[in-house]
Amino acid sequence: MIFADKLIELRKKNGWSQEELAEKINVTRQSVSKWESAQSIPDLDKILLLAQIFGVTTDYLLKDEIEAMQSAVGAASNSAGYNDEPAEPVRKVSMEEANEFLAAKERTAGKVALATFLCIVSPVLVIFMAGGAEAGILPFNEDKAGIAGLIIMFIMVAFAVAIFISCGGMTKQFDFLETENIETEYGVTGMVKERKATYKETYIRNNVIGTCFAILSVVPLFGAFLISESGFAAIVGVCLLLIMVGIGVVFFINGGIRWTSYEKLLEEGEYTRRNKAGKKGILGALSGAYWILTTAVYLAVSLPNDNWDETWIIWPVAALIFAAWRGIAAAVVNRKNS
Repeated sequence: MIFADKLIELRKKNGWSQEELAEKINVTRQSVSKWESAQSIPDLDKILLLAQIFGVTTDYLLKDEIEAMQSAVGAASNSAGYNDEPAEPVRKVSMEEANEFLAAKERTAGKVALATFLCIVSPVLVIFMAGGAEAGILPFNEDKAGIAGLIIMFIMVAFAVAIFISCGGMTKQFDFLETENIETEYGVTGMVKERKATYKETYIRNNVIGTCFAILSVVPLFGAFLISESGFAAIVGVCLLLIMVGIGVVFFINGGIRWTSYEKLLEEGEYTRRNKAGKKGILGALSGAYWILTTAVYLAVSLPNDNWDETWIIWPVAALIFAAWRGIAAAVVNRKNS
């Protein structure tokens, strides 16, 4: 047990909050918070004061701390179940690298979500313009409308692919976190756990919102049938359906990328050492590829027969499957970890 864990345990045994402990040793609550999250350690005079307040020895507070810092690799290997095997190569991750990785993921999460959204909604203008031309609402024939829509669609897909490539290049140097065993420097684990705990509520909220958008994506289509029996109303309903699915996926991906970045540094979820030793985690990669593949299937089915008014069903079905798949995958991961 390192100093941070002992401090939390002793403080809670005495029934003190971080603010109360901070007052007793004349420091700020933020200082106590950093000590307990292993982001820093107190000066020697504060160690002596803590030992006096809690009625323990300084040796008790610091002995395991020093041993933990010297044998982090061995302890991590033992906990992962490699006691009787040769030590596996371990990649060290500094506080600077961890912060750089998390910052890169925060910068690219929204961009990757946007690129996926563009892939999903790219057929919207094709459907809308072709349907509008057929209904006589737009001032050009159906063939020209379809061609114009296809041009815009391919531009959107090309832009999305450029974003994927750019974001991949920004995080390429951190690919080892998915495949190699890592050892974080002192304070990194505490920092990541604290940020993960802070982000948990947002992550859950993103999943809830994404699931709601995926399930409710068929409402505009049904609403269009209720409001009007015209074919163009159904076309508008399909366009709104695709947009709602895209919005739901934005919430899934934006939250998921940041969440998995914490799991990679903590070697949790799909990125435990056991998973790395076998088959490296693929949920994150599959999530991104899923919607690109869905778009490809949708275009492959729709373009040859020009049956956009029928193939829209692919999207709500894909959205429901995705939401269910993510829920099942999360449950399985949590069960493995528990």
